[in-house]
Amino acid sequence: MDIRKVLVADAVDKACVDLLKENDIEVDCKYKLPKQQLIEEITNYDGIIVRSDTKVTADIIKAGSKLKVIGRAGAGVDNIDINAASKKNILVLNTPGGNAISACELTCALIANLARNVYPGAESLKQGKWDRKLYTGHELYGKTLAIIGLGRIGKEVAIRMQSWGMKTIGYDPIVSAEEAATFNVDHMDLEQIWPLADYITVHTPLIPQTRNLINKKVFDTCKKGIRVINVARGGIISEEDLLDALKDGRCGGAGLDVYEQEPP
Repeated sequence: MDIRKVLVADAVDKACVDLLKENDIEVDCKYKLPKQQLIEEITNYDGIIVRSDTKVTADIIKAGSKLKVIGRAGAGVDNIDINAASKKNILVLNTPGGNAISACELTCALIANLARNVYPGAESLKQGKWDRKLYTGHELYGKTLAIIGLGRIGKEVAIRMQSWGMKTIGYDPIVSAEEAATFNVDHMDLEQIWPLADYITVHTPLIPQTRNLINKKVFDTCKKGIRVINVARGGIISEEDLLDALKDGRCGGAGLDVYEQEPP
């Protein structure tokens, strides 16, 4: 495959650009292009690299007369029209695990934040209050963490939170119970998981089977005060149902790094 010129449409690590240049590939970095401008630009390139911001739609793919490859700096490819790319024999590549440690560390930070009410405590202090007892929070030791998606990120989260004394349970349709046991996760069906969890963190792609996976029915089934974390994809947790659960106390807190609708 002859790749001479690549458009980087979303901000990526400098090492990615350097690697391309070291292989004599011309690289242009043009971020946050409006769709119409991207349609006009893509005609000049053999390849495009995106993260999650840029949506590589059928219109963009159709306009890419030279396009041979679409690279996704990350795991999920839900922002790329796979069918349109396949029809034009355009290769779609992703980098699963490329940001696994970063996503894992953010997940762990959000879990600790929720346990210790870091954000509301800080906001209270900014208002000149000293509500120490109100924001005491609780220990993570002995609590049950449910991990939905036991790939590399889910596995890394499990290993780290076990060191905090959390019991880890999880579900993944691909990872077997035997494999999950090698990193001390009890593999269960989702219906078994919901009533047991004190915290739920999701690490799955956004596909039809996972859209609104965490919904009203789940919040009704979980312990009152369940806390949820999502650094994977907006849409895995139903935002409407989450808001209702936060308002009535069924959910005790949410740590979100992704949303169904995000700024361009």
